[in-house]
Amino acid sequence: MPARVLNMIAFVDLEWMGEIANRLRGVGRYSASRLVVLAYERRRERLDARVMISSEREPTPGELALLRETVVVELGDRHLGDLTTIADPLVVTDMPTLLWSPHGNHEIAAPLLGLSQSVLVDSVDEPDATEAVQRAGMLSEQVYVVDLAWLRTTPWRERVAAWFDPPGKRLELAHLSSVTVRHHPESTVAAMLFVGWLSSRLGWKPSAWVGDNGALRGSAHTSRQDVALCLEGTPDLMVRGLEDVTLDTAEGQSVTLARNRGGLRARARSADGSEREWTIPGASRGEGGVLGEGIRQSLLRDPTYLPALDAARAMLP
Repeated sequence: MPARVLNMIAFVDLEWMGEIANRLRGVGRYSASRLVVLAYERRRERLDARVMISSEREPTPGELALLRETVVVELGDRHLGDLTTIADPLVVTDMPTLLWSPHGNHEIAAPLLGLSQSVLVDSVDEPDATEAVQRAGMLSEQVYVVDLAWLRTTPWRERVAAWFDPPGKRLELAHLSSVTVRHHPESTVAAMLFVGWLSSRLGWKPSAWVGDNGALRGSAHTSRQDVALCLEGTPDLMVRGLEDVTLDTAEGQSVTLARNRGGLRARARSADGSEREWTIPGASRGEGGVLGEGIRQSLLRDPTYLPALDAARAMLP
């Protein structure tokens, strides 16, 4: 039985199509029902295409299995003016469509936004964090944006929220005095979105970031006090995302979550100075898991992303 849930259009550079195929193979059950790959090669004159139909398993007689369809179209410069005409007949009517352009080419792929209800981006791929946040904001005015940089912060947001979930702990949120986020050098946007999430959920009014020896520093105004904010790149981190997050209160309490083998390492300090540490297992999903969650999120609507993005935009220098 053909799966009928989601169209996905991927506009990729032909020479890197194998890398994209490997990434998409890693998403497993979150694969799109129909994947349309527009493989771009600058000097190509011919328009070529091929179709593949596959199933995750071999059904026994009498069983049903879902079929997924992949259409690969190889095109060149002379076809760019007809992208919509080429792609439109290839997507299944009455199914939502997700657009992904992992190799940049944003201006070239822009006409395909007219066929799409959501767009998949990875803001850490942009060379400038400010431009990446601004671009995500402009795209969100046209379609629903799924940002892999935001999804990489999900384990951190979930565990910070869980820490402050007990009623007694929630009171500490009003006393936060500083937030420090250390991150991969390419993941500044992810750190901005994490702080934007805190600001939007807690009603903070953040100020603009100021550069300070490679770090970004700022503050957020609350009804009680200002909260000092700091983002620091950690060159030794080998994978994209956050390295650790520390939240301090004016009364001397503190909680730190740090990337660790098998999960996150948590360290809490109480007002009397006593400390305890423990491991929270299962935090990392890997890049395949992040991409798969991005495809799944295109069918959902995360109500916390846009407020966090708006707060991050308000903090841009």
